[in-house]
Amino acid sequence: MDVETTGRGTWLGDRMIEIAIVEVRGGSIVDQYETLLNPGQRISGAITGLTGITTDMVMHAPYFDHVADEVAGRLTGRVFVAHNATFDWSFVSSELVAATGEAPDVPRLCTVRMCRRLVPQLRHRNLDVLARHFGVTIHPRHRAGGDALATARVLIRLLDEAAGLGIEDVATLTWYLGRHRQPKRFDPQQYALDLPGYERKVRRPWR
Repeated sequence: MDVETTGRGTWLGDRMIEIAIVEVRGGSIVDQYETLLNPGQRISGAITGLTGITTDMVMHAPYFDHVADEVAGRLTGRVFVAHNATFDWSFVSSELVAATGEAPDVPRLCTVRMCRRLVPQLRHRNLDVLARHFGVTIHPRHRAGGDALATARVLIRLLDEAAGLGIEDVATLTWYLGRHRQPKRFDPQQYALDLPGYERKVRRPWR
């Protein structure tokens, strides 16, 4: 998933101006969806300079309400993945709640966080760096379609890295990404969530 927006956050009244969803299944890209969106407000020169999207371009684009069911249908039953997923999810979920009354309750993964754990040798983790590291082309950059497609290709490579550690399901991957300290070698037989012997550590309160 990738979105382009009028600004930094929904709490500032910003809206989406473009959304793209790339479906990955079985290690392959199987479907793509993208559309410009009418935010109901003018697009600033700074955003146009970054994305190339102008107010005139979105004037006759659908409002999010018109595509909400399509977006919700493409997310339901899947894992939401984005680069800086918190940002994208904040816009998508708030728009879905406003349009339909709810947002799908789906697992979420962030490729920034995945990179931090799975490719720790990279000092920087922006999408350009990850794409260059994995030999992925981004075109066009800072457009939802180009960025979502690049993120999907990076995701596939990151999942290969996880599989090399024996991590092959979302629950184990989510737990692994959430650990603050990692052993030198990850042993999936020791730490898999569905195996006996796994238990979450509980911190005792100060006395």
